[in-house]
Amino acid sequence: MMPEGVFRVMLRMDIKPGMENEFERVWREIGDSVTSHPANLGQWLARGDEAGVYYIVSDWVDEPRFREFETSDRHLNHRKKLHPYRSGGSMTTMRVVTYLPGDANGKSHQEWEAAR
Repeated sequence: MMPEGVFRVMLRMDIKPGMENEFERVWREIGDSVTSHPANLGQWLARGDEAGVYYIVSDWVDEPRFREFETSDRHLNHRKKLHPYRSGGSMTTMRVVTYLPGDANGKSHQEWEAAR
């Protein structure tokens, strides 16, 4: 269950044409530099409908702990490894107000498929 008040960061990353597969591979390889931070609740990588557009959603226990991470050497090294793939992007921050779990929440992929 998602606790209320979670600090959420959403990044839009515009990836250089032809570099999408390599970007995805590197993002997976270095993701633990974010998710292993004690204040990180998890992150997701999603491909947008526009060519080369990706969204990264990252949840944190609170804003001060995220800001601490954002200025850390750990984060700067992470950004350096992804920078060669980027042609642009933006960041939006927000606080989770309410979480309503869906019916499929907590089901395995097989259970979800069987229910379809």
